[in-house]
Amino acid sequence: MPLVTTGELTARAAAARSAVAAFNVITLEHIEAVVAGAESVHAPVVLQVSENAVRFRYGRLLPLARAAVAAAERAAVPVALHLDHVRSDSLLRQAPDAGFSSVMYDASRLPYADNLAATRAAADWAHAQGLWIEAELGEVGGKNGEPPLDAHAPGARTDPAEARAFVADSGVDALAVAVGSSHAMTTRTAALDHELIKELSGVLDVPLVLHGSSGVPDDELAAAVAGGIAKVNVGTALNIAMTGAIREYLAAHPEAVDSRSYLTVGREAMARTVAGILGVVDRTTS
Repeated sequence: MPLVTTGELTARAAAARSAVAAFNVITLEHIEAVVAGAESVHAPVVLQVSENAVRFRYGRLLPLARAAVAAAERAAVPVALHLDHVRSDSLLRQAPDAGFSSVMYDASRLPYADNLAATRAAADWAHAQGLWIEAELGEVGGKNGEPPLDAHAPGARTDPAEARAFVADSGVDALAVAVGSSHAMTTRTAALDHELIKELSGVLDVPLVLHGSSGVPDDELAAAVAGGIAKVNVGTALNIAMTGAIREYLAAHPEAVDSRSYLTVGREAMARTVAGILGVVDRTTS
């Protein structure tokens, strides 16, 4: 199936009061698992490559991006490619030629005025290239070696009035909001601020994105989507599934040396995780 765009999938989800799930991929097994999981429930999906994943791959974007494009084009469901948490302008500028339809430009670590200026410049460039662009306002935290975030601390949440001004002045197409989740959570214990989600959805005319969704329980995720979240980002949950399955396999088969044997169970575990999350957030799944 031809590649689709992240903007198209997110807009379609928002119109249906549903959400598209976007999964961060690191290896070919991640890519294959995301596509297989989406196909199993007949749902569209977004493959995300983060700046951290590019750094892990010796700083080279194209090998993983080319694999993702090839998998997407052979998928039985619509698949889009998204470049996630980009802080490097050099990496941003590689997105169009690598097959990405969208990018999340992350200047959220900066003070508001600096975040706005950097994001405005990134949005202007991205739009000139035909890219859909997402930004972040608030403190989701937990990325790039940042200390653990108290998602309930004063000032950590996205302020609705500030968000409305930021979207208008930056020109972004979607906004990742801080509503109680945190990146890299290994337990599903996050409690979201659903009143804030509804308030943000009411004052913004762009889709809302939830980062750190691996740490959010199913009922909280479903409620967030019902409240206005249109794109849900997942990464750590795949790594937990893969690592757990491989550990269990190697404990039961200490003689194993063929990587295909344990990568198979890791890939299957990730695919099940993908299908499960899609079943929660995408109301169009069958």
